Amino acid sequence: MLGREIRTIRLVLTPITWRDLEDVVDLKGNAGAFGRMLGGVRDRLQAEREMAEDIAFWARRGVGIFAIREDGRFVGITGVHERPDGRGLGLRFALYPWAGGRGLGREAAGAALRFVLDAGVTHVVAVAREDNWPSRVVLGSIGMHQAETFVRDGYTMLLYEVSAPPRDDQ
Repeated sequence: MLGREIRTIRLVLTPITWRDLEDVVDLKGNAGAFGRMLGGVRDRLQAEREMAEDIAFWARRGVGIFAIREDGRFVGITGVHERPDGRGLGLRFALYPWAGGRGLGREAAGAALRFVLDAGVTHVVAVAREDNWPSRVVLGSIGMHQAETFVRDGYTMLLYEVSAPPRDDQ
């Protein structure tokens, strides 16, 4: 994964690996962090299965999910995955509730999105529940715009998207 580490002012993002398993299992089992995510809170087996998918996705696509650390402490995940609803590459981010409110989600998601677009991905989507203001603020602040709405499980969902500008070398 050499060359895929991202450093921001406060954070270090590294491609997810098996070394992150215990942190990811804990994060995905936390209702405050994963309760509003598609599929909700995960048990250990689900988290392990998703970890295997995330690692394979990195190998296949050269982009994927990052572990987010602040001062060496795991605070969450961000990056892209293939959305199970067929909408394409989806940006996701989830932080522990105790890490929220300081702009870390915006900093991490923005850095991951720039990485993905710089890697040649031309279109990225993200989905947030209409009542999930923190996620909506992050998505808008990193340059994604609302493209459509739909209903899932009785909730109004907002689809955000961003497309890469045409590259000079094409």
